[in-house]
Amino acid sequence: MSVKKPIRQRTLSLAAALLSVGLACVAAPKGASADDSRLQRLETTEAGRDWQAVGRLDVNGEGFCTGALIAPDLVLTAAHCLYDRDSRTRIAPQTIEFLAGWRNGRASAYRSIRQAVIHPSYIYDGKVSTDRVRNDIALLQLQRPIRNTTVTPFETDQRPQKGARIGVVSYAHDRSEAPSLQDVCAVMARQEGVLVMSCDVDYGSSGAPVFSFDAGRPKIVSVVSAKAEVSGQQVALGSALAEELALLRAQLTGSRIGGQMPPGVGRVKVGERRSNSGAKFISQ
Repeated sequence: MSVKKPIRQRTLSLAAALLSVGLACVAAPKGASADDSRLQRLETTEAGRDWQAVGRLDVNGEGFCTGALIAPDLVLTAAHCLYDRDSRTRIAPQTIEFLAGWRNGRASAYRSIRQAVIHPSYIYDGKVSTDRVRNDIALLQLQRPIRNTTVTPFETDQRPQKGARIGVVSYAHDRSEAPSLQDVCAVMARQEGVLVMSCDVDYGSSGAPVFSFDAGRPKIVSVVSAKAEVSGQQVALGSALAEELALLRAQLTGSRIGGQMPPGVGRVKVGERRSNSGAKFISQ
């Protein structure tokens, strides 16, 4: 759901084999969505104070995604943000810029990207599947760490359970100049590593951090990958995070020192079997 002009929408119907198992339980999520909060625009310094580590990722001068600092020099986002949608090739990291706390034409910090790593099992092949959403995460290393005391990196946490209260801070095509916060939405289901959520997302929200509020300070528990329809209701889909993030950190460490990938961290080859979900995915 990165923004690229012109925005083209298409709905991909995937195999419905899992509808009766995982997605059937979210067909009527009235209890989860009834308490969802509306989007709150973080246009003022006071409103956006706690969210300066969320920023806009300007990609190749053609579009943008959302990303969040998890270390002074590391931004977490969605892997598909690093691909050109037409050619399906990787975008050079050096053409991406992170605008921390971007709001009304100004950012708390501006950083170009030194290098980027994606989940080793992620494949950008034009097909939206459960595997693609689950593995849709990337780490970007900044050219220089952000040491601004107002920009505090977020901690990460384990994947939340079904019914857990969560929130999202994101940019989108109709709110590109300031982020918006939805601080109450819910996990409707967990299916094969994918979170199905009642959160309000749109084009440009790709890579947006999904927060848990259980420990006081918000912690990132997932990354927005796509929006979808379940029984006619718009939902957000989030990637897995905990073990997958550890793989990304290992990749980044290996690339820094020129080392080998650790055991078990390999790349899935095109053509290997991948399972599908029962949702109707709306292309990013």
